[in-house]
Amino acid sequence: MGREEQIEEREVLESIFPDEITEISDTEFRIKITLDLDVQEEQDDDLPTMLLYVRYPEAYPDEPPFLDIQAPPNTVSSPDLPFSVSEDKTQLMEALEVAIQENLGMAMVFSLVTTLKDAAEQLIADRRAEQEKVREEAAMAVEREENKKFQGTAVNRETFLRWRDAFMREMEENRVREEEERLAELKKARVKEPVKLTGRQLWERGLAGKTDAEEVDDEDGISQGLEKLKVEAT
Repeated sequence: MGREEQIEEREVLESIFPDEITEISDTEFRIKITLDLDVQEEQDDDLPTMLLYVRYPEAYPDEPPFLDIQAPPNTVSSPDLPFSVSEDKTQLMEALEVAIQENLGMAMVFSLVTTLKDAAEQLIADRRAEQEKVREEAAMAVEREENKKFQGTAVNRETFLRWRDAFMREMEENRVREEEERLAELKKARVKEPVKLTGRQLWERGLAGKTDAEEVDDEDGISQGLEKLKVEAT
């Protein structure tokens, strides 16, 4: 393809990109490429753009064109957009190199524009998916920590034995404490624990004929028994 064929390709490109193509010289031009992102997130004025510079060598398309990628002048990068022409240029040029080899010997600029646009949009899509994955993992980590508050300890033989030992110690401590409290109350009221009398003690107190089920109500009852023994002795 000679000069006439290059001119013919330029005319086709101008019909496809009437507002995007800018002539620099007879053999050099640039095409503005606007990336298509989620229309719900981006306004037309906020869509990222880049410039593809093309220069024909004399033997084009049997020889590849000279290419360069640049950001438009005065472009301000957005912190919310995971894409930068300068930082991603190497990766984008590698995608163009593959397309060049596939189309060598044919008019290829339109294919190169399509390849570059697709590669940049895929970069952004992949990075946004990775960012979303990180956010989801962080949210799941927070949720797992919250759920731990409502989950008990898994029971196995070891944990059961520890629980049983602790439970038995707690029960014994409660029993001892209750016993100490009961004795303290008895001491405070000056009430002695009931004592089972021997047969001799029952006879001496005049209670030998009573069954074990009968109980002496108080000290007055014991005193009356002693008085009766004294009277009988005289």
